[in-house]
Amino acid sequence: MNNKSFLKGSALTTLIALSAPANALEKPQTMEDMWKIIQEQQKQIDSMKAQMAAAPQPAKTATADGNVKSLERKTDVLSKEVEKLRTELVIPEEPKYKSAYGLGPAASKVYQVGKGLSIGGYGEANYQAIVGDEKGKNDNADFERLVLYAGYKFTDSILFNSEIEFEHGSTDNNGSVSVEFASLDFFIDPMANIRAGMVLLPMGFLNTIHEPPFYFGNNRPEVERRIIPSTWREIGAGLFGEILPNLTYTAYVVNGLNAADFNSDGIRSGRQSGSEAKAEDLAFVGRVDYAPEALPGLSVGGSAYAGNSGQNQDFGGQQVDAFTQLYEAHVQWKYRGLEFRTLGSWGHIDDADVLSAAKGQTIGSSNYGWYTEVGYDVLPLLVKDTTQYLAPFFRYEQFDTIAGTPTGFLDDETKDRQIYQFGLNYKPIPNVVIKADYRNFTAKKGNLPDDFNLGLGFIF
Repeated sequence: MNNKSFLKGSALTTLIALSAPANALEKPQTMEDMWKIIQEQQKQIDSMKAQMAAAPQPAKTATADGNVKSLERKTDVLSKEVEKLRTELVIPEEPKYKSAYGLGPAASKVYQVGKGLSIGGYGEANYQAIVGDEKGKNDNADFERLVLYAGYKFTDSILFNSEIEFEHGSTDNNGSVSVEFASLDFFIDPMANIRAGMVLLPMGFLNTIHEPPFYFGNNRPEVERRIIPSTWREIGAGLFGEILPNLTYTAYVVNGLNAADFNSDGIRSGRQSGSEAKAEDLAFVGRVDYAPEALPGLSVGGSAYAGNSGQNQDFGGQQVDAFTQLYEAHVQWKYRGLEFRTLGSWGHIDDADVLSAAKGQTIGSSNYGWYTEVGYDVLPLLVKDTTQYLAPFFRYEQFDTIAGTPTGFLDDETKDRQIYQFGLNYKPIPNVVIKADYRNFTAKKGNLPDDFNLGLGFIF
């Protein structure tokens, strides 16, 4: 939110309009404009005082003295209001939560301030009950993550944005503290701007927008965890912008994945996450999205990742490129209370036979996954003019991390899975959500337990 929208409709704007001289700015846009008004008024006060001091005694009327005191009082009020804004670190009292430049609403707050510091964040906690016995898997409760966004707008064309994530409540029990992203944006032209640093790879729905009020269920879709390995971030640089009205793109060059950590569950463990990442091999990732004006609420798009993952390492006496590809396409439609999403993804790994032999397990030469979900806010049908939200939803997922088996190795059919999920999302206010859902797991081979999940999430 910029300072113009922050001032709009406020008592402070009215006061400026009443107290500003005729030659001052008519519509203050920023705090700098407000200071100009104050300085102009101070000049008027000084001028009036000088005129009164130089004028003969009879000219020093009570009316003139009253005008000076009135102007001084208004200037003092304005000065105090501006100081109050400064102490609030230009964080709006009533922020507008909306996505900007491909990031989640809370992560986008820095794009809405006029200048200076922006603070945001989100968190989520859940309880999971395992339905069915499975050795080593128990009911559990977890404060899954607490995230802080910190951004700083240096100028209108240069800003910094970051996300710091605390996972699982503590580092003592499989928890961690990580930099999820940290990058500088350089705004040059609406069609081409630069981003550099640790960036979120722009693939799928949830890799870049993963705040809990904005997806159904307590757990992110497994397709967007196992096939598109969210949250996926690497060191890189690239461009983003709007090519045509409502047609946006993002494109980066980043350090490649590390094939030494691929396994039968896919490429997820190959993410390097900016931690002394091997960068012998680089990769390209790009995304486009289109939201046609003729169909409000509809968005369609796709993304692609391609790059070697061998990183100049030895795999059982061989060095291979392990060229890795991943593609996805997605559609989203929001119409009144209806929310619909569908996404499909396919990947391929070259030299999977060499990697499987070195790893001692089958690494799929190809993988795929897709899901579709639908939810509907029923509360407006039950309570007139309500601002709350209650949406039952259903999601179906299918994925296989070993869709293609390298020559000489056996398929693992336990990795070929389907998930049926249904539940409720309730929002008493837009930035707080309470969730309940049930997931039914099936695999082509073997038995998997179901689970019931109950949790909460928030953004600020």
